[in-house]
Amino acid sequence: MKQLIPVLVLGLLAACGGGPERTTEGTTKEDSTAAVAAPSIDLASHGLPLLLTPPDKQLTGGLDPSIVWKDETGTLEVRAGDHFGLMIREEPGDIPRLKAALDRDLLKKNTLLRETPELLIYKSEFPDDPSLVFMHFCQVLRAGDRSFVVQDVDGQTFNQQDIERMMAAVSPKPPA
Repeated sequence: MKQLIPVLVLGLLAACGGGPERTTEGTTKEDSTAAVAAPSIDLASHGLPLLLTPPDKQLTGGLDPSIVWKDETGTLEVRAGDHFGLMIREEPGDIPRLKAALDRDLLKKNTLLRETPELLIYKSEFPDDPSLVFMHFCQVLRAGDRSFVVQDVDGQTFNQQDIERMMAAVSPKPPA
């Protein structure tokens, strides 16, 4: 009887499968589906025809994004941890005007890193203190006949990866 128990246990394990299936990249199928399992958040409840893809919880310390409507500025603010914070406003967006304002800035040195008609990524640094370097982005999204400006929140420090992640997090909602 004692010999039969290990045989039965091995038989049950074989019947249930040998654990997660491996892909050619060395990751498991469970791992790859978990990374894309985070559903998009529909921002229609805030009056915006946009979708927000929340950041991976590993990057936010396990925190879900907090979404707060700021009446006084007409801004939707989304924050999750120290590496994700963006603002969304409904306005036409004017990249050339922002670029001109950065050129006129007498306090900081602003360096353009990427520029398109709908996007501006730039670095701001204080000449007197090289440790004060800030990455920023401003992106114009169009959803139907409406236009929105998405940019990083003030007062938080972001790196290039944070900026790229935040830019990709907001997209127009596909028409129904």
